[in-house]
Amino acid sequence: MKYPGRIIKLGEQDAGIVKALKTQLNRMLAVQRIAELKLNVDDPNFGPKMKQAVQLFQVRHVDAEGRPLKPDGEVGSITWASLFGPETVTSSDTAADSFLASVLKIAAGEEAKQVREQPKNSNRGPDVEKYLRRTGLGPGFAWCCAFLYWCFDEAAIAAHRANPMFKTAGCLDHWSNAQSKGARRLLKSQAIADPSQVQPGMIFIMDFGGGAGHTGLVEAVAGGLMTTIEGNTDASKTREGGGVYRLHRKIVEVNKGFIDYAGL
Repeated sequence: MKYPGRIIKLGEQDAGIVKALKTQLNRMLAVQRIAELKLNVDDPNFGPKMKQAVQLFQVRHVDAEGRPLKPDGEVGSITWASLFGPETVTSSDTAADSFLASVLKIAAGEEAKQVREQPKNSNRGPDVEKYLRRTGLGPGFAWCCAFLYWCFDEAAIAAHRANPMFKTAGCLDHWSNAQSKGARRLLKSQAIADPSQVQPGMIFIMDFGGGAGHTGLVEAVAGGLMTTIEGNTDASKTREGGGVYRLHRKIVEVNKGFIDYAGL
């Protein structure tokens, strides 16, 4: 059964989904000889006992990247994929929009160069400074959003067209103004409920408070997991890392939302 595109939780009304989940939970938890844990598949209700069964499954299992599941008793796309298999959730590693595919190719080229700050932890270096210059800034500023603007601008120059991305080096400034350029915003709640709406070529925005944020490009999506290309980060996934990296994140980590320039 394919993931239905929404979080399944206490009070779910679709009897078919509830039955499929109960059947799979009984099998995966091997509860045949433990009457108090076995779920009644003919009962169409997602009640407290079923929530406990989901939590038990989440405690015992990991996602496709080997990370623990969040034991919240709700079945989102990541838990669904762990229950029914990765083929039951939407996945994509290709941008449908040709321009965004070009942006991703340019970003991947910078990642392959292993761009790093010089010196370390300085927000400086030949490549870092070329990203910042493209947004009108000098060296020393946080540069994750400037990296994205540079990638978009390089793709636009190569295609002899206007750059659709709002010109800024500020992540939250970008979030606030992207729609003025015609971009679509996908809120975190929409993305978490239905990860199939997150597509390669989109830009994610994270908000850390106090005006601080982080951003990157979505390269591929598999259910609630995504591969990203980001500047000013590192393997620790911080917002002040020292290079361009390809990382693996959960969609739920994105606490602001996504920006989509497809079709512009």
